[in-house]
Parts: sequence; structure tokens; C-alpha cells
Amino acid sequence: SAGYERQCLCTMDKALLWFKNLFTRKTEESKSIMQKNSYAENETSCYGSINGADASEVSCVPCGNHTNRGFVTCPTCQGTGRIPREQEQQLVALIPYGDQRLKPRRTKLYVFLTVAICLLTTCLMMYFLFPRSIVVVPSGLNASTISFDNSSIILNMTNILNVTNNNFYPVYVAQLDIEVFHKTVVIGKKMMMTQLDIKPLQSAQIFYSVSNTIVDINTYKICTWIKIKVHNVVLHIQATLL
Repeated sequence: SAGYERQCLCTMDKALLWFKNLFTRKTEESKSIMQKNSYAENETSCYGSINGADASEVSCVPCGNHTNRGFVTCPTCQGTGRIPREQEQQLVALIPYGDQRLKPRRTKLYVFLTVAICLLTTCLMMYFLFPRSIVVVPSGLNASTISFDNSSIILNMTNILNVTNNNFYPVYVAQLDIEVFHKTVVIGKKMMMTQLDIKPLQSAQIFYSVSNTIVDINTYKICTWIKIKVHNVVLHIQATLL
């Protein structure tokens, strides 16, 4: 009877020890799982939408410092997965080097056509806008009157000037300056405001009158010599258009 009681006590002690070991093992496993979950939460950062999306739309991506696994911390968000809203416009979209958008077709053709069009446009602009000379040609004497006094000759004449615009844009003639020379002496001057518009590749005429006084004694004698009915006097006319 005593031996039977000892055997029952040993059996109960073994059962209690087994239950105690089982409870201790479960407690340790629960602590281990909780530590692993805590580490995973620390190693995982949730990327939220920049536009302020709901928490249900947030995708979680590991963003910790996994240097030993071949990862580094993001220098922009510093591993948080979020950036300030004011930096939203500063983000740069990265395109892979092998993306087809970086290798558009017919690139050389487009570049060649662009260069050719630019050169052609430049040449045309230089041709049409390059300033050309305005040609002034005397059309001849229109009318003249001559009078004499005791020592000089007074010559009033009206001339015509043909003005040709060789440019591809209109020109404006505001003023005409006339100087008449006999030999090397200025015998007459005239300045007149013309206010004339000449269209591209067109011509116009300008009428002007100038009074001249010749005081050269030899010319005076020739012009007043009665035996000669026709007297020729050479005059040089210089005109300037402004």
C-alpha cells in the first residue's frame, strides 16, 4: 500500500512537471513571435500617397537600413516613406536607360530637317531684309529762266529726280538737300521736305526748284556775248536724300 502511494506521487509529479514545461515553452514561443513582429514593424515603413490618400490605400514597402541585405536608406524620405507636400513638385521621374522613349525613331532625320529649315529661313531673311542702295537718277531739266544784272547771272531751274527703291520693304524719304556747283564754287542750295513713301521695288519722281547765282566774270562775258546765240554752261548738281 505504501509502495502504491509512492508510485502515484511520482506519476503526479511527472505530470505536473510536463505541464509546467509545456506552459513555459508556449510562453517563450509567444515572446519570440512578439519580438519578431516588433522587429518587422520597425523594419517596414508604409508609403502613403503624396496626395493624401486614406490609410487603406497605403502600400507598405520595407524601407529600413538593410545594408547587410543589399539595401540603403532612401536619401529623400530618410526611410519614413513620406515627404513634405511642398517637395512634391521637386520629385524627378526616372526612366530606364533602355526605355524606347529615349531612342525615338528618325532622330537624325528630324535633326537634319530642323537644321535645314533654320538655315533656309536665315538665308531668306538675310536676302529679303538685307539693305540695298536707293538709286537717284536725274531725269533732266524741266524748266529754267535766266536773268542778268551788271556782274552776275541768275539762273532759276526746275529739275526732276527719279528715285528707285531696290529693297523688299518700303522706304520713307523725308528730306532732299540740293547743291549746285559751277566749277568748284557753290552757286545754289535748296533743302526741301519731301514726305515721300516709296513701295518695295518701285520708283518715284521728285520735282525741285533751285535758284543759282553765277558771279564768275568769264562766264558772265560768255553768256552776255551777243554774237553767240546759244551758250552752254556746265553745272554739277549734288543731291542727298534723308
